[in-house]
Amino acid sequence: MKGNDFAGKSRMKRNLFIASFIVPTLALYAVFAVYPMFKGIYLSLFDWSGGSESYNFIGLGNFKEMLHDDVLPKAIRNDYILVAGKVIGFMILSLFFAVALTRLNVKGSGFYRTVFFFPNVLSVVVVGVLWRYVYNPNVGFLNSFISLFTKQPFDYAWLGGKWSIFALLPPSIWAGIGFSVILLVAGIMSVPESLYESAHLDGATQWQQFWKVTLPLVWEQVQTSVIWIVVTTLNGSFVIVTIMTFEGGADNATQVMGSYLYFNAFKYGKFSYGSAIGVLILVLSLITTVALQRLMKRDAIELS
Repeated sequence: MKGNDFAGKSRMKRNLFIASFIVPTLALYAVFAVYPMFKGIYLSLFDWSGGSESYNFIGLGNFKEMLHDDVLPKAIRNDYILVAGKVIGFMILSLFFAVALTRLNVKGSGFYRTVFFFPNVLSVVVVGVLWRYVYNPNVGFLNSFISLFTKQPFDYAWLGGKWSIFALLPPSIWAGIGFSVILLVAGIMSVPESLYESAHLDGATQWQQFWKVTLPLVWEQVQTSVIWIVVTTLNGSFVIVTIMTFEGGADNATQVMGSYLYFNAFKYGKFSYGSAIGVLILVLSLITTVALQRLMKRDAIELS
């Protein structure tokens, strides 16, 4: 009996120790994530300007208004342009750099990992302001660099044209690629060296080793990176859009759902409509994430 009592007390202490870490985390998550999410869903069913406590219930009225909103389709399109561009850019570049830092014996790989990750610790505001100067049509680095080859002044307005949404891809990729590189480097370093040696003895080239050994074994890290890119883009692109192009650019050329939500709620006082856009972002994020998880799971089976 004494042995059972001792085991029971040890188990209780262990559970209390675990709970001391889990409960505060869950409480903070509930207060700052779960509650705002359900509050947003609740507000989307009302007509509320944010200036009073009176709520006028309109049901799905805000969602019906979306069907006649000319700006929202542009915002959704721009969001998915950023998602597609960032996924392609992130994966190609991060896989290239991760393989170069692990399999190609690049000198000073630890230093380069720090360099790649450094932009991740910068504020998005700093990144936006920095790249505004890069794109500046008069004194920006990009136009000045192109002028070296054109032999005449080049003053293209990168952030003021119809296709300016694509100008947001380089800063977005530059600011976040470090996370994917570090994640993939860790995955590649965990692959047993014996697998590469066996592949080399079988006559596999470096490309074949990457395609048949490296990529299938780091596919989970690739999936994590892609899902992270999708979620952060659909939920956080409004910051860099607002900093670099102010209110979504000329004719809403760079408007995204997050920035459109912000302007509707805090500039135009349409808090309920902004909440409805937030619900739309939540739904599209879930659908996109689930679809990508299933697609990439099938691709992983085919790769292996």
